[in-house]
Amino acid sequence: MADPLFGIKKDKCIQCYACVRICPVKAIKVDPSTEFPDILSERCIGCGSCFRMCPASTIHYRSSLEETKAILASGNKVAAICDPSISGEFDDITDYRKFVEMIRQLGFTYVSEASFGVDLVADQYRNLFEEFHGKYYIMSNCPAVVSFIEKYYPSLINNLAPVVSPMIATSKVVHQRYGNDVKTVFIGPCIATKDEALLYEGDGKVDSVLTFTELRQLFEEFNIRESQLEFSDFDPPLGYKGSLYPLSNGIIQTAGLNEDLLTGRIITTEGRNNMLDAVSEFDTRIDTIQRHFNIFYNEGCLMGPGTSPSGKKFLRRTLVIDYANKRLKNFDYPNWEKNKKDLSLLDFSRTFHENDQRLPDPDEEVIHEILKRIGKEEQLKNHIGCESCGYTSCREFAVAIAQGLATTEMCQSYTASNRQEYIQTLRSTNDKLAKTQAALKDSEEKARQEREMEKQTSEAIDAMLQKLISGVVIVDENLRITHSNKAFVRILGEEAAMVDEVIPGLVGADLKSLLPVPFYKLFSFVLSGGEDIEDRDVRFGEGVLSVSIFTITKMKMVGAIIRDLYKPEMKKEQIVRRLSEVVDQNFEMVQKIAFLLGEGAAKTEKLLNSVIESQQTPPKKPEI
Repeated sequence: MADPLFGIKKDKCIQCYACVRICPVKAIKVDPSTEFPDILSERCIGCGSCFRMCPASTIHYRSSLEETKAILASGNKVAAICDPSISGEFDDITDYRKFVEMIRQLGFTYVSEASFGVDLVADQYRNLFEEFHGKYYIMSNCPAVVSFIEKYYPSLINNLAPVVSPMIATSKVVHQRYGNDVKTVFIGPCIATKDEALLYEGDGKVDSVLTFTELRQLFEEFNIRESQLEFSDFDPPLGYKGSLYPLSNGIIQTAGLNEDLLTGRIITTEGRNNMLDAVSEFDTRIDTIQRHFNIFYNEGCLMGPGTSPSGKKFLRRTLVIDYANKRLKNFDYPNWEKNKKDLSLLDFSRTFHENDQRLPDPDEEVIHEILKRIGKEEQLKNHIGCESCGYTSCREFAVAIAQGLATTEMCQSYTASNRQEYIQTLRSTNDKLAKTQAALKDSEEKARQEREMEKQTSEAIDAMLQKLISGVVIVDENLRITHSNKAFVRILGEEAAMVDEVIPGLVGADLKSLLPVPFYKLFSFVLSGGEDIEDRDVRFGEGVLSVSIFTITKMKMVGAIIRDLYKPEMKKEQIVRRLSEVVDQNFEMVQKIAFLLGEGAAKTEKLLNSVIESQQTPPKKPEI
């Protein structure tokens, strides 16, 4: 099974949705979860509109370069079948005969022009239309139109003219002329022919299809240039007016059918929108119109998606007509008639197959809800819209959303409204962000000042610690040292001094590795929430240390002041402290004795006064 005709390189996709809007059958859906477009190959008709429209060149089509090179290298006879529009594409080549030789240089055994196949197909249409029995037909030369009808207007399949395309007709001619074992490669402006070629076997088989842009790539790869080559002509049989096929009404003139506006019975139209309208009106109003339809999706074959994107329509049109006139000046009409007669027994009929891709219509409630969501509720019954989403009306757009083929973001007015709300929200957010940034800046400045103050304080404290004659150490909850002074290091001894030279202040050292078990357990006791320890005498080595341990941060950090009582200055300090304690205790005792003596004397005095008063003679009362 062949790869899909078109694909999207999502790593390059800019999500503009131009492809979604231009697709005539809405074969490209947008997945709401990824917001990337995805081509539904089963719905695609191969028109190539998305490929030509994509501004990021992220859409690509199935390449036939490697397949063609393999065919040319296989050792088989290979015939190139050139679409007549090649004269309009290669305006940079001065003589078509040089162009034919360039193709031969790629390795093709034969180079045939499809114009003879156009002549044969034109005869089939003339016979079909002249033997009119009340049935009107849509000509089936354009593969995109045929695919469109098979998938979206299956009721019109019986109205498709049962005639093969010029590509298939020419392939039949090539096989009849050069043998059934010859390989054929069609070269043309249309991408949809790549899928059309897969439908045929036998004498109508086309082994590969190259677009004009792919042919240019091969010329570049093999360094084939016109200036280096001689003339060469197409292999017979040569076409007559079939060279006009690239023009939308070229096949009508080739068939000699009546194009008179008053008496003619064929309507010719081209282009995306005209194709859609033509098929729709053929379906609904053919009883009134009463005409055969000759429809091409692109501008005939002049501007097919397989042509160079820089081509000019009217320049190409002129080049095609000029080429046809040049070929007809010395045309061998009798030989052409003979060739047609020799090939008259070939079968140029074909059949078509229904491939219905129409989706069921959603419920009205669903459509109403979607229109309400995008602010188009008033369009529920109206069949109008701006069409910027790619749909002819807001209602049709809502139906596509319900069918999973579109997203609300494809509506420009809805997106613009959301964008305005988003901008307002963004502005408000930006204002808040500016205020937050200002506050953050102030906070950072305060934090910087605080860090500077902390640094200065830390440096001051450290300087003070180093001046103390007592050892000072601070440890964390894991009994690892965070600060210590030189006095502490001296108390610990020579090993600690060596470590201090590498790690100043023994920062990070485990206290358990520096102190004996009874000693460091005092730190553990205070860390675990125990009471602070004051002036505890602790043996360390051959000396005695006076240790005070106190809580700095509960359960997190403790500090200690350690004094070596065997040092002279410490002995003197200790004697003074102890004498001070004795003096304070004696003074306290004297105060207590004095207080007791004073209290006892007062009580004795009070008792004696009471006795004296009781022994005195009471005074006499005065007489009345």
